Amino acid sequence: MKKLLFLLCVLSPSVFAQSVIGSWSGELSFQGVKLPLIIHIKPAGDGITATMDSPYQGAKDLPVQVAKWEDELLTIEVTNIGLSYKAKLVTPDSLHGDFSQGPLKVKFGMSRSKGEKPLVRPQTPEGPYAYYTEEVTVKNEVEGNVLAGTLAAPDQSTKHPILVMITGSGAQTRDEELFGHKPFLVIADHLAKQGIATLRLDDRGMGQSEAGKPDATSADYAGDILSAVNFLSKRGYKNIGLLGHSEGGMIAPMVNSSKVKFMVLLAAPGIPIVELMRAQTYEIGRSQGAPEAMAKRISDTNYKLYQYMNSYKGSDFRADVLKYLKEEMKDPQAETTIKQVESEWFRYFIAFDPTSYLKKVKVPVLALNGTKDVQVTAKENLEGLRASLPKNKKTEILAMEGLNHLFQTAKTGSVMEYGQIEETISPAVLEKIASWIKSL
Repeated sequence: MKKLLFLLCVLSPSVFAQSVIGSWSGELSFQGVKLPLIIHIKPAGDGITATMDSPYQGAKDLPVQVAKWEDELLTIEVTNIGLSYKAKLVTPDSLHGDFSQGPLKVKFGMSRSKGEKPLVRPQTPEGPYAYYTEEVTVKNEVEGNVLAGTLAAPDQSTKHPILVMITGSGAQTRDEELFGHKPFLVIADHLAKQGIATLRLDDRGMGQSEAGKPDATSADYAGDILSAVNFLSKRGYKNIGLLGHSEGGMIAPMVNSSKVKFMVLLAAPGIPIVELMRAQTYEIGRSQGAPEAMAKRISDTNYKLYQYMNSYKGSDFRADVLKYLKEEMKDPQAETTIKQVESEWFRYFIAFDPTSYLKKVKVPVLALNGTKDVQVTAKENLEGLRASLPKNKKTEILAMEGLNHLFQTAKTGSVMEYGQIEETISPAVLEKIASWIKSL
């Protein structure tokens, strides 16, 4: 009997790990929000490895830094976002345990996944399309990186107005795909049917576009868009416009070209980004049920960090900011925080003031923002746009009632709602964009 026990103890842990191999799904419920999560567990050597999906947040195959199955306890940790899940098998097909991320701590159960439920996105068009489309490539004229995209137009003529579409923050495909939605495809489809052409591009390193240099900033992305404008001009287009969403709306005014004749800015920053982020952090917290005092405290803490970053004059940014996080801010997740703020993109972004570029815009602008937008708040940013944009009889700056940051009809505006809403973009926004362009 002792010999048998010894043999069992030295068997590879992967033998026991087989009981949790597979995909697990569950619905995280907190503060009135229901958020589906999926964990994919695979064998790896003597242990396991895992990835995570959050369909409503547009996250797929999120790397899991810690995945362990020891003493019948599953441990999953995504350290860069402070997420932890520790659970035991209740039955062969169900897990139950403790989920935590930041201040959130809840009991959470998961079941063996029997396949993901398809997301319903009724506005997403399917080919063949009743208009002309062409796959194109655009080369950045300064850096040399090549971008791939789709030109959609009523026909092959270059007489139509055409928009270069600029995605928001984070690397995205030409359709600005997130949460199963494809808003840029929906916009392009609607405009093509209204006699307006578009060029939408995969961001650097996404889809079929080259990655380009490391540590690219918004200024580099503006170079991509300027090259796209010149590409269209060489093809014979005369009435070229820009359509930018979120950070894309920040980038559009940075594109310095007399070939740009109009702009559509969707949820675009109208105030310094450091102020925008202060409001964003507070509003997101409140929309997710955080008490006002907690939301304000987190917002003020982040604002203090951003101010420190913007005023930094030293020579070792990472070391000094990490020290500041640990000693001055007493941040228990300092190592995680520094990873989120040390990139060249974020440092450029948090120091950016869009007003200096907005004041130089000489063309008509349509600026829209949803009243339930918690990421780029309508009141402050639309006021900033009104104050900064030069007077132009054709410029319109409008708040769209009841719409969120993605211009979906929303209940709360919370980020958690984005994936739950079937509507990709409000028809009122599609109609407004088309009618305004046709009125120019």
